[in-house]
This record gives sequence, structure tokens and C-alpha cells, in this order.
Amino acid sequence: MIYKYIFSVLLFSGTVMFSQANNDNVLPNENLIAENIPVIPKSLNEKIKKYSESRGANFTSIHPNGKEVIMVTRFGSTNQLHQLSRALGNRKQITFFDEPVNSADYEPVKGEYLVYSKDIGGNEFGQLFKLDLKTMESKLLTDGGRSQNGGVMWKKDGSGFYFSSTKRNGGDRDIYYMNPLKPETAQLVLDVKGGGWGINDISNDGKRLLIGEYVSANESHLYLFNTETGKLEPITDRNEKQIVQGTANFGKNTDEFWYVTDRDNEFNRLATFNLKTKKISYYTSDIPGEVSDYTISKDKSKIVFQTNESGVNKMYLMDTVTKKYSEIKDLPIGLINNFDFTDDGKSLFFSQSTFDSSADIYRLDLTAKKIERWTESEQGEMQKADMSQPKLIEWKSFDGLKISGFYYPASSKFTGKRPVLINIHGGPEGQSMASSLGSGNYYTNEMGVALIYPNVRGSSGFGKTYIASDNGFNRMNSVKDIGALLDWIAKQPELDKDRIMIMGGSYGGFMTLATAYEYADKIRCSVDIVGISDFNTFLKNTEEYRRDLRRVEYGDERDPKMSAFFTKIAPLNNTDKIKKPMFIIQGTNDPRVPVTEATQMRDKLKAQGNTVWYLEAKNEGHGFRKKENIDFQRLTVIRFMQEFLLK
Repeated sequence: MIYKYIFSVLLFSGTVMFSQANNDNVLPNENLIAENIPVIPKSLNEKIKKYSESRGANFTSIHPNGKEVIMVTRFGSTNQLHQLSRALGNRKQITFFDEPVNSADYEPVKGEYLVYSKDIGGNEFGQLFKLDLKTMESKLLTDGGRSQNGGVMWKKDGSGFYFSSTKRNGGDRDIYYMNPLKPETAQLVLDVKGGGWGINDISNDGKRLLIGEYVSANESHLYLFNTETGKLEPITDRNEKQIVQGTANFGKNTDEFWYVTDRDNEFNRLATFNLKTKKISYYTSDIPGEVSDYTISKDKSKIVFQTNESGVNKMYLMDTVTKKYSEIKDLPIGLINNFDFTDDGKSLFFSQSTFDSSADIYRLDLTAKKIERWTESEQGEMQKADMSQPKLIEWKSFDGLKISGFYYPASSKFTGKRPVLINIHGGPEGQSMASSLGSGNYYTNEMGVALIYPNVRGSSGFGKTYIASDNGFNRMNSVKDIGALLDWIAKQPELDKDRIMIMGGSYGGFMTLATAYEYADKIRCSVDIVGISDFNTFLKNTEEYRRDLRRVEYGDERDPKMSAFFTKIAPLNNTDKIKKPMFIIQGTNDPRVPVTEATQMRDKLKAQGNTVWYLEAKNEGHGFRKKENIDFQRLTVIRFMQEFLLK
């Protein structure tokens, strides 16, 4: 039986009350709205602590001296900035906010202060602040309102930086210049149309900026901006469609820049573009995957680039003169989160996670080819034996297209056919990769639940044809990929086809809701996290700076035919087909998928008598970021699984 929390009393709807609730049960904090969720015993909270106290570490900026970094990790409720000056040394926390801080940049000459970004309650209206590392005082640099500010690009002499902001009208992401010592003098230098603009690089003399315009996961363009004249010149042809052209950096030859493009190829390749001759040269065509990112040394002599090869990251070192490259060896198999050169070009810092380790920071000595670990983040009480190791799986969809994903088996101590949790990523152009389950190891090791992370059509990392194959009127083909996965599960002798739960966030939330009505007879229950319940209402209410970018992917609701298609496939309009229990989780301040997408789905399911649990955080946005909220969400999901998946 399920009950609804009423904060002022301990009595719930139904016949059961919280006797000795404060002593025996976990209650939601004052920022959580919990509906129809049964009591959670403290004994469950104690049992899961072994899995819920792990943390990771990522570096966000390297000091100009190359000997220390600013890193991000969590010791309290949220991620904060820390200084780290030696391998496995003590971390010094330097920010102490209720809201998380996940990025910062050193002033590039002396490194005496940082510029960092922070929002409020997950609203994603990030503001820029200056943190003096001597006085530890922070100062607001931007307007403090409903604007997004970021993409900081410093002048090489440290006299100021360019950044992008939506403050002019809330929708267009313009380019500004600021001297952080005199923030009141910040000035608009380039006004644009659209929310996908940003700064890629700045020339050594500060006179030119490489500007990028993101249109969609399949299309982007590059421009050259003269900071003295204010003139913007297109580099790529804006009339050319469906070509990725981005991540541009000036090379040693000032008339040439490096960039990543999928022009004339299925995957993104590392290339150079000559501004005078317009010649494009490609360098990584032999790699069986895409170049997902790269960094270039300060003297422009070396490049380290990262590849995505079947969901596994690799790194390569290239000489920019000879264009020869080789794989960096002795890296464990895992996910590389960030990497950059020290100013002298002798070392490379990077962050990496593996199946048995959350993200940690490493330093690679490029001369000695030696990797030195800089952090060793705590895994709580988890041991390697507690952690499920992913396996790559493949299946064919309804049209013969090969789909893949990562399968985390339940612990071998469990016998019989195991229940399955299918966890669908967002994006939709996200990608599930081989990495650590973290607290998710509780599902495999304590509950005996197998996990599958599918990469349905529309996922990145598999080429431009695959990433575009779910666009527009092809939206429901990706849902059919989950249907084919359900058929694959039914053929596996160790998996229980009659006990399957679907879970996903953002676009993965839409996939969860759509699967709930398309395959109601094949699943037990569903968990929708910040999911889209109707593309018509979603596109109407998502923040303005995102709206046109999302229309390219999903379709334009202003087109009557597309609007009619959205109406047809909307989970909100197919609730009569949803027969199994649903858990909806949402942040009140979500600027991407507004809270109304959750409440309208909740209300309609409740009105027709469905079993629906609901959890909303008033101080969160697009997903929970504060540990106390994350912990309660995890407990409620486990209770939901106990009630509807395991029985």
C-alpha cells in the first residue's frame, strides 16, 4: 500500500502512520515535495551508506606555474573548488556555498585569482565571480539576473577576457569583453542571433577570435571575429547543412587553425583549415571512431586528442609539425573527462573514471611517458568485488539496425533469472559509456538487479548518420530500439523478461514515458526523471535560449504537421495505455524541461487512477545536485523497485 507525505503531521492517507517516525524512518527535507511515497526505514538508509558515500575529483584549471591545479570535488552537500599542489597531497577547499561550483579559470599570467561560475537552485543562470586567492573574497562580475554567462576566453596577457552571455534579451548568446578588475566596464562586442554561439580561441595578439555557432549535434559553423574592427567574417559556408565544424584553435601558422569536423566522413576527424587557401587537411582518418576532443600546447607544438571508440576513450599525442601521432599507453579502460597541457608543454593533466573507480586526476609526464596519480577519491566502503564490470552488448532493432549498450550483470551470489533495470541516457545525443556505476552498484550487488545502459539511435559516438536517425518524424524509432532490447532480454537465460523497469532522465525521461505506453505489457514499472511528456508544451515552455536549438533536433511545433505528430506521440496523450506503476522525479527550477512537464503527467495519471509516486525538489533544476536530495531520491527509487520490480 502507498501513502502520501503530509509534513505537518505523521498521519498518511490509508491506514498506516509513521509511528516513532523521527526515530525509525527517513523523512524528506524541507525542500522536497513527496507524494504517495511509502515510509522509508532508516535501516535501508544505513544499508546503502556503503555505496552512497563515494566521491570523485575533476580538475578545472591549471596554475600558470604548472605545479598546482584547481579541482572540483564534494565533501559536504555540493561540489566545490579545491586547490591541489602535489600528487596525493592535501586538498584545500576554497569555496563554501550551498550551490555547487563546477568550473573555474585561473588568471593566466600570475594565477592570483580565479573566475568561476555559479547559479542558484539549478536554474542554470550561471553568473561569473572573481575569487581573490589571497583574501579569499568573491566578487560578482556579471548582472546577477536571469542570464547565462560563461565560456570565458582570456587574453594571453591576462588583462581581460571575452565571454558569452544571454543578458541582452535572454535568448541570444552574445559576446562581451571584461576586465575583471573593473567589471563595471564590461562591454558588448558582438551581438548575434541564436543561443548556440561561443568562443573557441583567441589569437596570441588578441586581435582575432575564432567564434563557433552550434546549430545541432549534426551542424555547426565557424567565424573569424576582428576585435579591433568588430567585423565578423564567416569561415565555413552557412548554407552548407549537416556538417560538424567546431572546437577550433589557432595553430603555429597564424593563417591556419585546428578543428574537428565530420565533413566527407561518418565520424569527426581532427583537421586543419588554411584561412588563405581554404584548404582542409585531415589527420585521423585511420582511427575507427570519432575524435571527441583535443587540446593544443601553448607553444602550438603538440596536440593531445581524445577518441571515442565503441564507448571507450583513448588518448593520442601528436607532433603538430610532422602530424605524426601515437596512442598514449598504459591508460586503464574508462571515461576521460577533461585534459589540458601545463604552460611549458611538458605535462598533461587529465581526469578519468573506470568501472571500479570514480573520476580522479592524473598527471602525464610527456618526456618520461610516466603517469602519476594526483587524487585517490574515496569509494566509501565499497570494494572492487562489490562493483559490476560492464560488458558491451549488441542487438538488432525492428529495421535491422545494430544497437549497442553496456550491460552490468548482477552479482554472481544471486541465483535464478535476474530482474533488469534499463537506464536510458538523455540528450538525445548523449552516450552511455563504460564507466563506474558508483552508488548504482547497490542495485547489482545488494538487490541482484542487472543494469543495461542502451545507446539507441540518436546517440553520439556512432557516426553522423546514426545521430541523425531519430530526428523529426523518426522520433519513435528510438523507442522501438528499446522494444527490440526487451526482446533481446527475453532470450537471455540469466535475465527475467517479466521483471523489467525502465528509467531515464531528460530525453531519457521521454523514452521512459513512451516505453511505458508502447510496451506496457512487457515492463513492470517506470521511473521518469525530468522527462518530456509532450513536445508541444516542452518547446513552448523551455527557456528561450534553447528553443530553436531543440527545434532542430525534435522538430518545430509551429509546423502544423509536426505539432500533430507531437500530439500523437505525447505520453501525456497516451496515459490510457500506461498500466504499470510510474515514479516521476523533477526539479522545480528546471530551465530545460520545465516542472509543468512533470506535474501535467502526474495529474493525468492520478486522475485516471494509476499508481504514481512523485518527488519534486524546490531547490533543484535539471536533475538533483545536492547530496541530501540525491540521497533521498536514491532511497525512494530503491523503495519503488522493492515494491514493484522485485516482488
